[in-house]
Amino acid sequence: MHRATVLIVDDDENVCLGLRHTLRAPEYRVLLSDGPVSALRQLQTEPVDVVVSDHLMPGVTGLEFLKMVRDRYPDTIRIMLTGHADTETAVKAINEGEIYRFLIKPCQPTELKVTIYLACERLELERQNRRLLAVVRTNPELMKRVEEEEERHRLRRRGEAAGS
Repeated sequence: MHRATVLIVDDDENVCLGLRHTLRAPEYRVLLSDGPVSALRQLQTEPVDVVVSDHLMPGVTGLEFLKMVRDRYPDTIRIMLTGHADTETAVKAINEGEIYRFLIKPCQPTELKVTIYLACERLELERQNRRLLAVVRTNPELMKRVEEEEERHRLRRRGEAAGS
């Protein structure tokens, strides 16, 4: 069983193949796409957990593509991997594409593996939180207890802040 499906989007076939080789492990199912248009088609038919996208590609930039992924598949973790990094692109990617990480090519294999691992951890926690929230919301008594506990924590934090 795969832990996550990772979609790599880059117009350079050698980069795609190299990244797939780096991520070869039983816990990942790695899909490749040569650009944003084909990647969007894949996303319509394949559930994807993590998208790793280049920035400078013909037609649509990685930033524009990751913004589309965010809008259409908000639960998918987005990572930008580019050899053309500048501060403005990084800031836009983070603010507009709401990416998880911004990596620079050439990326060390260990850095990519750790980034994907941590992205999967985050995704699993978010999914677990949504499941727990759904359970709490369907149980009025439990919901009331959670709200009371939250209020106690808020009051405690206010008291600690006032004492500082």
